[in-house]
Amino acid sequence: MSDDRKELLRRLMVAEFAAIDLNLYLDTHPRDERALEAYAKANHEVMMARHEYEEKYGPLVNFGHSHSIGKDARTWRWLNEPWPWEVTS
Repeated sequence: MSDDRKELLRRLMVAEFAAIDLNLYLDTHPRDERALEAYAKANHEVMMARHEYEEKYGPLVNFGHSHSIGKDARTWRWLNEPWPWEVTS
C-alpha cells in the first residue's frame, strides 16, 4: 500500500474518531456551541477524506454510502484490493 494511501486512510480515521468523540460529548452537552462547530468541522473532514479516498482507491464499504459500480457501469469495484483494516506497514 502506498504512503499516500496510508496517509489518507489515517486522516480519515483521525477525523472519524474526532467526530465520534464529539458526538458522544454532544449527547450530554447538546447546546455547547464550540462542540457543535467542532463536530461540523470534523464531520466535513470525514466526508471530504472519504470522498477523496474512494475517488482514488475505490469504496470503503460495499453498500450505503459508496459507489460499487465502476465508471463504465459494468465493473464491480468491491473489493479489488486488501480490506482497509488489513493494511500492514
